Amino acid sequence: MLLKPHSCIQVFEGAEDNLPDRDALRAALAIRQLAEGLTADDLLLVLISGGGSALLPAPIPPVTLEEKQTLTKLLAARGATIQELNTIRKALSQLKGGGLAQAAYPAQVVSLILSDVVGDPVEVIASGPTVASIHSVQDCLHILNRYGLRTALPRSVKTVLARADSDPHGPHTCGHVLNVILGSNALALAEAQRQAEALGYRAVVLSTAIQGDVKSVAQFYGLLARVAGARLALPGPGASVEEDERLCELAADLQLPDLQLKEALEAVVGARGPVCLLAGGEPTVQLQGSGKGGRNQELALRVGVELRQWPLGTVDVLFLSGGTDGQDGPTEAAGAWVRPELTSQAAAEGLDVATFLAHNDSHTFFCRFQGGAHLLYTGLTGTNVMDAHFLFLHPQ
Repeated sequence: MLLKPHSCIQVFEGAEDNLPDRDALRAALAIRQLAEGLTADDLLLVLISGGGSALLPAPIPPVTLEEKQTLTKLLAARGATIQELNTIRKALSQLKGGGLAQAAYPAQVVSLILSDVVGDPVEVIASGPTVASIHSVQDCLHILNRYGLRTALPRSVKTVLARADSDPHGPHTCGHVLNVILGSNALALAEAQRQAEALGYRAVVLSTAIQGDVKSVAQFYGLLARVAGARLALPGPGASVEEDERLCELAADLQLPDLQLKEALEAVVGARGPVCLLAGGEPTVQLQGSGKGGRNQELALRVGVELRQWPLGTVDVLFLSGGTDGQDGPTEAAGAWVRPELTSQAAAEGLDVATFLAHNDSHTFFCRFQGGAHLLYTGLTGTNVMDAHFLFLHPQ
């Protein structure tokens, strides 16, 4: 930040590696103090994006920052969704779940939001500091039970949950607040679709709501490549009825509300050249090892394994997964790309893909595989609207 001497703008840095820390706590308390000093003649402009939850930590006493951080890490490691994480965060926070808006009352509040959450729910993005929480203590306990953490809660967390009612941050309606979505995964994919079409691809957006375990998502993309490739390669042996049915079952298991699978496959049949199927969202990874990676690199690696399972005939296939923020997990890569030959080529280099996946060590694999040529490097993009997935199909 380049600021003039004696600038009225204050800059706080914190939340290294997207984890709340003491620096972020100091910033959150300063923001709360500023908001509480506003009057009905003031306007509070709030800019919200992914990472906002970690940047605005203000636990309700007696919960400490360390206790809240530990609980968040445990939930994330066990595969909790961002919605579930934020439900817990809001219940334990002074500023999340509408707490910032309540602190600013009676000032007018305008929030401009970059969405990093499937479906763009403003109450979930950055844990909704300007949107009143609709979750109850029972919702929190249900999440904690699901991941086997209720009995392991610190006494302070139990205390806060026990004394909280179903709406700890005030009324459900915030008449003094305007929340506006400025950027989202849908907008990013729409532009990617236009770029792909300009490059000569028949481009179709499958879904902007890809969620679920990365293993299931990889199975879906692997079989999708087979089924779509078979249609693109016509005339010739198409996908079997069993493969079509299995693809529909995998799609149903993922519960994607906006999935355009039928439309995408119809577009593939009508294509006279290369096809690009696009999707976006935020799959989850259940950590089993202590390796280094991110969900995009792990997804790409798992899709590479799946592509080996299916005969792809006369169609060249490439799958790419990348984070729109330019950083996948604690790595400098945004993601990675793979082709069906990945596992055999890796084996020739003495790399066992299964071993790397067992340790969640996808980044180490891609660094070693062909000298890192399959890693996607964009640099930090300055935005964050979740991940983008691309399945490219080229008839030979």
